[in-house]
Amino acid sequence: MKTKTVVLGGLICAVVVFLGYGFSFAGAPAAASNAKVGTVSIRDIFRDCKANINYRDRAITEQNRRNAELDALEKKVAADEAGLKALKPGSSDYMKQYEALINEQAQYEAKKQFLTQQRGLEDRQWTEVLYKEVLRITKELAQKKGLEMVMEVDEPVFPMASTDELMMALQTHKVLYSDGCVSLTAEVVAEMDKIESKLKL
Repeated sequence: MKTKTVVLGGLICAVVVFLGYGFSFAGAPAAASNAKVGTVSIRDIFRDCKANINYRDRAITEQNRRNAELDALEKKVAADEAGLKALKPGSSDYMKQYEALINEQAQYEAKKQFLTQQRGLEDRQWTEVLYKEVLRITKELAQKKGLEMVMEVDEPVFPMASTDELMMALQTHKVLYSDGCVSLTAEVVAEMDKIESKLKL
């Protein structure tokens, strides 16, 4: 009798535990559905905000100026190379011109490398300036609207240009569906435009 009672008691406990887990799992989606979630598109914000549009315009103008400097150096190197061919190899004039040419070539390569590094550094610093403001503004808007979470949603553009781009999309595109969430993108852009003059390197 005692054995039957123990077995029956064990079965009852198992059923209670099972039902408890069932109710806890069943209740999880309902709780999640009540969560207030927002979304932002970093790509759209960077594309549309006035500060970044103006930065790109200035960057293109500056890059054209730098390219003109490089072109002038390259043409001088080419002219000196042509002039060197007219001189007698081994003569004092030839050696003097050859030394000048070597220095000009080195100057051209150094300038080209420096300008490439400079442009990359400027773009990285500017992106950091913008991204910090996007994070700050997004947080403030989310708090005002009572949102518990804000997700970044940038849809990949197909077809991909390369395998590397595809792999990057696979690694970074985490939000596959977000219908019903509150989009903050337009409001973030509007707030960014209000502080456009303050956004500087």
